[in-house]
Amino acid sequence: MRTKQNLRLLLIRVSIAFTMLVYGITKLIYGIDFIKTLFISYGLPSFFGYSIFIGEVIAPFLIIIGFRTKFAGIVFALNCFAAIIMVQLPNLLQLNESGGWSIGLIFIYMVFGISMFFTGAGKYALSTNKKWD
Repeated sequence: MRTKQNLRLLLIRVSIAFTMLVYGITKLIYGIDFIKTLFISYGLPSFFGYSIFIGEVIAPFLIIIGFRTKFAGIVFALNCFAAIIMVQLPNLLQLNESGGWSIGLIFIYMVFGISMFFTGAGKYALSTNKKWD
């Protein structure tokens, strides 16, 4: 039974973290001008925009390979929470054109990060012996 649980964790880790990684890679390719402008509009330095790469590239990559997954999960969740607060807050009670919750996807990502913090990577991971795995 435990093997099935570890396989489930692996599948969830890879599938969800990979989809967030795609967002990060897109920002690597096309830039983060929007993010920098957003930080400036909140009165923060524009270089804070580069923190997006921690939450959308490094943390998902660490979750996928299973290295310091608990730590990466909380970073992942905080990144999503910041996106909700800074970008999606006006859509909090809105439905999208398909009738779904407008912030549903980013909310799922955030809860995924929180769950990775509580569960860790499972057996099929690069590292499994440390506190933050």
